[in-house]
Amino acid sequence: MKQVRLLLCLALPAILFSCAHSPYGATNKVYRKQAKTYARTLRAEPTGQWIGSTNFNMRKPNYVIIHHTAQGTCDSTFRTFTLTRTNVSAHYVICKDGTVVQMLNDYLRAWHAGLSRWGNVTDMNSCSIGIELDNNGFVPFQPQQINSLMVLLDTLKHRYNIPAANFIGHGDIAPTRKNDPNRYFPWQQLAEKGFGLWYDTTGVTLPADFNTKQALRLFGYDVKDTSAAIIAFKRHFVPADSLTGIKLDEGEKKILYNLMQKSE
Repeated sequence: MKQVRLLLCLALPAILFSCAHSPYGATNKVYRKQAKTYARTLRAEPTGQWIGSTNFNMRKPNYVIIHHTAQGTCDSTFRTFTLTRTNVSAHYVICKDGTVVQMLNDYLRAWHAGLSRWGNVTDMNSCSIGIELDNNGFVPFQPQQINSLMVLLDTLKHRYNIPAANFIGHGDIAPTRKNDPNRYFPWQQLAEKGFGLWYDTTGVTLPADFNTKQALRLFGYDVKDTSAAIIAFKRHFVPADSLTGIKLDEGEKKILYNLMQKSE
């Protein structure tokens, strides 16, 4: 029997932490227990008079939020996401070597967005999937990481019919607190595959009454701190200029105007 178990573990290397000596066996058990608790809540019938509708399904995510871990290794991130006291989690973690580890069912509410806002949405955790890339925040992302991310995003986009405009970064939804993913993240590469928006300012003419703050707000940014919103916008769409001031030049305003039109 022991030999059979050993062979199964050796034959299934893609299933992380599934063998007997998993360092996360205890937290996996907690996950299953909590999932059962929520399942019982869903099955419970309301007290008093009620009529159960036959027309319903599971609520689905409508956004994907991309992060960098700001930690040294995937193991550090796994530990952070499995300690109750940290109060933080994500649905997926992608390691530097391209390994994808899922940590929560897509339909469960992860704690990855924190205090954030995009457009009129003020509870991003309740409508989004969080993806963490193993990166300390100051270096480029590994090609194998981005390749794995693209495959995952393609799956999520088609599974949940997520609009291209709804693939955004943590720094976009929390500009005063966060800067991830960092300025090395290849947003244009993703947008070319339909994961996020990109711009083409060929022939774009700014309207005479163009207002930067209003345009940022209409695009989605929280503009309570306009300077922070501009920095977040630059980090996403003009990374080479993301550290040089808190104003948009005419070319950058054209980028914003073009993106605003695409998001309508």
